[in-house]
This record gives sequence, C-alpha cells and structure tokens, in this order.
Amino acid sequence: MKASARQERLRIAALIRNFPLLAEKTLAQVRTPDLADWRDARLQGFIGPDGEPVRPVSGSSVVRDAVWLGNAFSVARLEWHWMQNNPWEGFRQSMAAPPRDRRVDPWKQVRPLCRRLGYVTGAVPTTKQQEVALAFLVALRTGMRAGELLQLGGGMLGIVQRVATVKHKTQHLTGRPRKVPLTRHAIRLLRPVAYKESCFTLTSASLDALFRKCRDQLVITGLHFHDSRAEALTRLSRKVNVMTLAKISVHKDIGLLQNTYYRETAAQIAARLSACGGRVPLAYDRVHRGVQSVRSPEYKDRLSVYQPVLGCSWPILLGKASAQSALLALPPSDTA
Repeated sequence: MKASARQERLRIAALIRNFPLLAEKTLAQVRTPDLADWRDARLQGFIGPDGEPVRPVSGSSVVRDAVWLGNAFSVARLEWHWMQNNPWEGFRQSMAAPPRDRRVDPWKQVRPLCRRLGYVTGAVPTTKQQEVALAFLVALRTGMRAGELLQLGGGMLGIVQRVATVKHKTQHLTGRPRKVPLTRHAIRLLRPVAYKESCFTLTSASLDALFRKCRDQLVITGLHFHDSRAEALTRLSRKVNVMTLAKISVHKDIGLLQNTYYRETAAQIAARLSACGGRVPLAYDRVHRGVQSVRSPEYKDRLSVYQPVLGCSWPILLGKASAQSALLALPPSDTA
C-alpha cells in the first residue's frame, strides 16, 4: 500500500461529498470544462450540496489534487484503454504558491523551542515534549522528514556506520528504502536513544500538534516542522556538491532541490563573496553553531586594519555573530 493511501482516500471522499455531479460521471464522460469548473470552485469557495459553505483553498492544494486525479486518467487511457481522450491534456493548472524561503534561526527559534519543551542535551527524553525537541534537532542535522524520523530504532539505526535506513514516501516506486548518512552531531543526538526498539513514541499527528503548540506559545510565526528539512539541506549544501546533496535528500529533480529546499538568500551569498574578496578559491568558510566564520588572508588583513575601530583582536572577532556584517559595512581599505 502506498504511504499516501490515507490522504488519497480523504481526497476521494471530499470529491464525492462536495462534487457529487462530477463524481457520478464515468471517466469517458468527464470533459475539460468540468475540470475547469471544479478548479475554479475550489479556488473561490462554494456552497456545498449540504448547504454549508466550503472555504477556498490555495493554488498548491488544487495542484496536488490535480496531480493524482490526472494520473488516474492517464492510467485509464494509456494502460487500460477505458477512454480515447484525456480531459487533463487541455486543463490549465492554477498558479501554485511560491516556494517557502523560511530559514530556521538557531538562537532565536531552536534554542527557545528546546528550552520550552524541556529538552536536556545528552539525556534520554522522558516526555513527549522532549521527544519533539529531539526530533526537531535531528531533522535539522539530517534533512529527514517527520515520518522518517519516527521510524528510527532497532536495526534501522546504524551508529557505527553512521547510516539510518528508513522507509520513505516514494518507496512503492523505487522498491528500496532510503539510506540517510548521519553527521557527527546527529549521532551525538541519537546515541542516548539508539538502544531502544523505537527511538520515538510519538505519532505524526502528536508530533505536529505539540510542535505547533510550543511554537504558538513562543509567538514564533510561520515556522513549520518541515522547514527543518530545507534548513538542513541548505547547511549541507555548503559541505557537499549538488549530486551528493541530491543523493542525501533523494531528489531526482535537481530543480526542485534548488528552488524549494535550498534557501540561502542572495544577500547571504553576496556577503560570502564579499568576505573573500570575490576570489572564492583563496578562502574557505564554514558554519559552526549557526555562526558564519570566514577565514582568509584578505579577511584577516582587513580585520587588523579595523581592529581599533571594532575593539577586539581578529581571532575573537571571527567568533562573533555580528563581526562579518560590521566589517562589511566599513569602507574598503588599501590593504584589504
């Protein structure tokens, strides 16, 4: 059975409930205008057959429904020969929402969330809230989805090999589980629970509910648990090439990986280029605990010139979160 079988059953039930006239038609009787009316009704909202108002949905929701419906029509025409024409071929898709560009701040968001949930580093979680915090931290280090994290335990977690083997949502197509390489930080987080048959006792629903509850209590707006996947892949992109990153994330479409999950902004890229004088091979950069440090001969020279202005030596300055932005705001010097 597909991992998304439950969601598809819910979508089918909603289609039958809200669009009975469309659902009563056979596949061969459905025409493109029928699908266009269905699309417009979902986008604008409508009054259901029971007299209750149905709220409008986003373009992304309509696109997701159109994908699985269109696939059913394609199979019926190409493989089963139940129909001559596919009405989806002339169907105009609605505009999906632009990809999210939300980054996860380690100091303003991750740390308050972990403290609120009562998580203690290196200790075995004893409450559901602490498990939520641990799952979020591991997701930030590995890029694993919530459903994949909750499967960890027993023989699926290889601490020595630093590889986790989990089922993923497209396994019914690939026939193989996903093997996730684990960083040293991820191993350090998972080691206290690695001996358990199941590392987490949460369900996907309880994980989502507890995370949203804590997020709302801290008044952190717009943060989703799934943002941890994009944040992890953005961080990993600084360490590995794009092919390796696609192997880690199990993305076949490099464009999807770049446009949806790689969330480094143009300003952040420009700051890195400026910090190394535009000559990337002469400098290297790293991310440590969410603070960017740039070490290069040109950057050190510039720090030494402005040391009296900034009030500290360059080794100390490199460790400060505001050092780079403060330095780049100053005019260039003759020695930099």
